[in-house]
Amino acid sequence: MEALARLDGDILLYIQDYIRNPVLDPVMKVITTLGNAGIVWILLTIALLVPEKTRKIGMMSACALVASLLVNNILLKNLVARVRPYYAVEGLVAIVKKPMEFSFPSGHAGSSLACAGVLYRKLPRKQGAWILLLAVLISLSRLYVGVHYPTDVLAGAITGIGCSFVGEWVVMAIGSKMEKGAVTPNE
Repeated sequence: MEALARLDGDILLYIQDYIRNPVLDPVMKVITTLGNAGIVWILLTIALLVPEKTRKIGMMSACALVASLLVNNILLKNLVARVRPYYAVEGLVAIVKKPMEFSFPSGHAGSSLACAGVLYRKLPRKQGAWILLLAVLISLSRLYVGVHYPTDVLAGAITGIGCSFVGEWVVMAIGSKMEKGAVTPNE
């Protein structure tokens, strides 16, 4: 575990020393801000809930986001209680406001991949691909700005993808029960 932690820190220092630059810094700050509190994903989900044609996809996305919130931000962050890298990696400087909650897993990566996973599978491929690209950029931006370890982002991405399938399954299971008459909308 110690070797993995050292590798995590070394990757962040490499990004800081060799990839960060005055051109990318403002771009990555904007990209990472899009994921704050899952706002871009919440707004996208709300937009999908409005038209009847995309409502089911919006419900899947909403369920995936709630699952990611529960798994990543409420359960795992508090269970693992990993300190942020800017406190533990000597010489690492965060270039955005320092989050105060625990580091593992990345909530940005979790919510991004939870929503984007659903939308990539359910929307037309071209739209889904752009959304997936945004999710990956938001996730990677957390490394660039120095607020997450690579393993935080990887774990958030994995749980987020899992939550995307959970969100899809929940909506399909409820829809199936409603079609069979087991549940009616007024119950």
